Amino acid sequence: MLPKADSYDALRDRFVWAVPDRYNIGVDVCDKWAHRDPDRLALIHKRRDGGVENYSFADLRRLSNRLANALAAQGVVRGDRVGILLPQAPETAVTHIAAYKMGCIAVPLFSLFGVEALEYRLGNCGAKVVVTDAVGAAKIAQIRDRLPELQLVLRIDVAAGGAGDGEQDWHRLVDAAPEDFTPVDTAADAPAVIIYTSGTTGQPKGALHAHRVLLGHLPGVEISHDLFPQDGDRIWTPADWAWIGGLLDVLLPALHHGVTVVSHRFEKFDGEEAFRLIAEFGVRNAFLPPTALKMMRAVKDPQARWSYSMRSVASGGETLGAELLDWGRQTFGVTINEFYGQTECNMIVSSCAAVMPPKPGIMGRPVPGHDVAVIDESGKRLGPGQLGLIAVHRPDPVMFLQYWNNPQATAAKFIADWLVTGDQGELDADGYIRFVGRDDDVITSAGYRIGPGEIEDCLIGHPAVRMAAVVGVPDPLRTEIVKAFIVLQDGVRPSDELAAEIQAHVKTRLAAHEYPRAVEFVDSLPMTTTGKIIRRELRSRG
Repeated sequence: MLPKADSYDALRDRFVWAVPDRYNIGVDVCDKWAHRDPDRLALIHKRRDGGVENYSFADLRRLSNRLANALAAQGVVRGDRVGILLPQAPETAVTHIAAYKMGCIAVPLFSLFGVEALEYRLGNCGAKVVVTDAVGAAKIAQIRDRLPELQLVLRIDVAAGGAGDGEQDWHRLVDAAPEDFTPVDTAADAPAVIIYTSGTTGQPKGALHAHRVLLGHLPGVEISHDLFPQDGDRIWTPADWAWIGGLLDVLLPALHHGVTVVSHRFEKFDGEEAFRLIAEFGVRNAFLPPTALKMMRAVKDPQARWSYSMRSVASGGETLGAELLDWGRQTFGVTINEFYGQTECNMIVSSCAAVMPPKPGIMGRPVPGHDVAVIDESGKRLGPGQLGLIAVHRPDPVMFLQYWNNPQATAAKFIADWLVTGDQGELDADGYIRFVGRDDDVITSAGYRIGPGEIEDCLIGHPAVRMAAVVGVPDPLRTEIVKAFIVLQDGVRPSDELAAEIQAHVKTRLAAHEYPRAVEFVDSLPMTTTGKIIRRELRSRG
């Protein structure tokens, strides 16, 4: 945990990594608490039908031990890849824990993936097992003959319709298996999980992480939630546990600390339902991606309609701005802390209202324990105000081991001992890092280099704008001009007059060179499955 301190400088100066040589995620997040405090509440799950299930740490240990024994009886051994194609659910957490305790490699898979996405990932990692539900099993059945290494498909909901050909009942196997299991003794550097990148450029790459990745996440989780954990903390995120933001920013760190996790699968995210869930289960801490925040921002009078008391809200994935931060203070009574990272090296920069003043539009300072800098293409550190590449120095406990079966891509990720994120940014005089944009998101217009985030934040400050995305499009005079794609609030009709009003809104609040010279009204924005805007798709529209 972070040391006791009342300032960022003190946190940074006092922090020391304590990563043991031998370490296992499953033992840490489950067995540790099952021995210390077996009845401690680990998970509250709200089912789709509204029913609620509670799981103690002793429950998680019993179930994960039985699943580990059941998998071993089916020929699953250390090093095998276990695909987990499930939404937020108790079986998802149990399968992760069992895989880690077996020394297997978990491969979380987003439940909304189509068959092509699944075929690529399962084939690339050579998964031996897939744990899924009826929806996922139907997809796997279409591609199973093209996955020669896949030997076992377990379904968690067989009672809903009976197991299909080649499927087995997860619950039947677990219920019949012995309860005693001795976890594999794993090194902290032993492989534990493959998380595939979102694939915004080229085919997704499988980022292979070691067991130590959880320990590497802890300082970032703690600082982004205003020195988590504290008495009474209870955490939830709508982010799917198939992504690093749901799995390693929320589920596993909370279980490490013995903090109760609330889980629920929304069929489709709904801002009103999110507020209702927070109030119903006494959620005190939440990771809310920017897209979720923007959808919740459209809910009218939440404080008057629900009784809730938040202690911390963290967000990451897209830069927030003054508009969302002000709304967050009014709505939650806290300053939303922004954090930054990526699948390969996550939670490395964060704000923390408890120990440092927030700066709207600037994501924060390096999390204690991580050497994060802005560098040039030769690997030289740049000073304040110089635009360059955001990079992390190795070794670092949170950093990935390699891309699965892709040594060329692994090598290309580094400049000497710097892992290069692919994002551009700059330091300010106080050591905060401002995210400017992905390498290909930065707009070059009339000699200016413009990041999209600040303009997008300004745009959503206009009362007619619900969501906005900004890209650069070619222009013979200025190289590129700024173009805005805008989703309007319900009931607002697009018009040339409204476009001009929105342009003036930006021009008077930011700068003349930053206002969108082109505006297109759209019904929706293209998003990755993690809720990030796919700007390259918008650029292709011109």
